[in-house]
Amino acid sequence: MIAYNPKDWFVFIFRFPKVDTFRKLLPLMLAIVLYSAVVAYVEVEIFHFLEAKHTQNLTMVHSLLGVLISLLLVFRTNTAYDRWWEGRKLWGSLVNNSRNLALKLAPILTDEEDRLFFRRAIPSYAFALRDHLRNEQTRVELFDVDLNTASKPDSDKHLPNQVAKTLFEKIHQLHQGGVVSGAQLVFMNEELRSFTDICGACERIRNTPIPYSYSIFLKKFIFFYVMTLPISYVFSLSYYIVPIVPFIFYAMASLELIAEEIEEPFGRDANDLPISKICDKINTHIQEILD
Repeated sequence: MIAYNPKDWFVFIFRFPKVDTFRKLLPLMLAIVLYSAVVAYVEVEIFHFLEAKHTQNLTMVHSLLGVLISLLLVFRTNTAYDRWWEGRKLWGSLVNNSRNLALKLAPILTDEEDRLFFRRAIPSYAFALRDHLRNEQTRVELFDVDLNTASKPDSDKHLPNQVAKTLFEKIHQLHQGGVVSGAQLVFMNEELRSFTDICGACERIRNTPIPYSYSIFLKKFIFFYVMTLPISYVFSLSYYIVPIVPFIFYAMASLELIAEEIEEPFGRDANDLPISKICDKINTHIQEILD
């Protein structure tokens, strides 16, 4: 995720980062410039006997379609941002629940080996969830030291579930050993259960994209709307239509590209959630609490 100062908005006008939509759309924009120039030349120079009144109906149609496409783009952007914000709230809950679990365990655990286990186990869940959502091979540092408390994870299986299972096994072992009472076990159950709930909610966001038919319809709508603009407005704008059409395409297609990027917020794109930093924050805070 790109860190920035929202108050320095004037600087953004002249900033073109590598991920800017302008760079992605530039080849298409150049093609549209060429297409608009050809259409303008044909209509102005070859069919110059036509008058603007013959295209009045087309311009009216474009005005009506412009309102419709604006509503579609607003809905598309809001839907994508809702997914991004929900993902941020879920990872915020993971931070809070990790802290709460460590705070509840801190006064209970007196054995250094047990404290070491949870100093590694609780942050390991966040790292395992991050790599699981990114479909990466997870390396859980918890199991670098043999603590003789839990089964080893299978990297071919669901890694967050494996780490959560290890946490449950360890706390159950402490309960059987009399370190954790029954009331304390119930007291910590909310945080333990929340880890799996957060994982399931993140998987729902990742595995349920915007319906294919809706996405392809919007792209087609933008394409045909832009391709017919020169035909409708060339007699009122003449050759000025050449730079105007690619600018309109840039504005519309950029919103669609931004929505595509943020609707799956757990990847490595510039506008995705900074989940690696969140994992590091969880690790730092757990170390401080259980030190």
